[in-house]
Amino acid sequence: MLEAAQRTIQILLVDDHALFREGVARLLAAEPEFEVAADCGSIEEALEVLKQKRIDIVLLDFYLGDRNGKECLRLARQHGFGGKVLLVTVGIDEGNAAGLIRAGISGIFLKRDSPNLLAQVIRHVVGGGVWFKQEQLQTAMADHLQVSTQPQSERFTEREQLVLSYVFEGFTNRRIAERIGISTGSVKATLQQLFSKTGVRTRSQLVRVALEQYKDQL
Repeated sequence: MLEAAQRTIQILLVDDHALFREGVARLLAAEPEFEVAADCGSIEEALEVLKQKRIDIVLLDFYLGDRNGKECLRLARQHGFGGKVLLVTVGIDEGNAAGLIRAGISGIFLKRDSPNLLAQVIRHVVGGGVWFKQEQLQTAMADHLQVSTQPQSERFTEREQLVLSYVFEGFTNRRIAERIGISTGSVKATLQQLFSKTGVRTRSQLVRVALEQYKDQL
């Protein structure tokens, strides 16, 4: 069982609209395994919370007055935050989405999506999954990602490419196994091979590195 499932998931909301923060906090409070540790309207407030509290996942708006979520993410990482970040926003342009994917966010959730879906997405992301719509990844890959000029010593196998495609869609190991018709153990083994080849440790890092450096194999 995942560690996140054994304890309360600590959530930080960062959004400059107080009414939205209050609404999301009430929604998440209905989930017994969630605790909204704090809600902040500015980057400075968020950084102070991250210094003082254990946070598992940040729900981060992209538009924060005259600043943005990309800056908040950069500063949070500089201050040592290594938890998950889920962008929760009304919308985002293709270039900024690509930049945030490269920076290691675990997903993009649009505010127009079903509120009831948000809790599911949080669990999925905290459990190690990613949450990107296929068109977001396709657009980022097509127009806004720089392909690494470093020669690749290894290429992905057909199974690795297939598993990676389902990782992009946010599938769990169990769902990937069902789609491909193999055991969950085989899926885990394939993911470990992908981690080893790309030099990463998590799914979100795998997505970012694959898009940056292995675009020709996707």
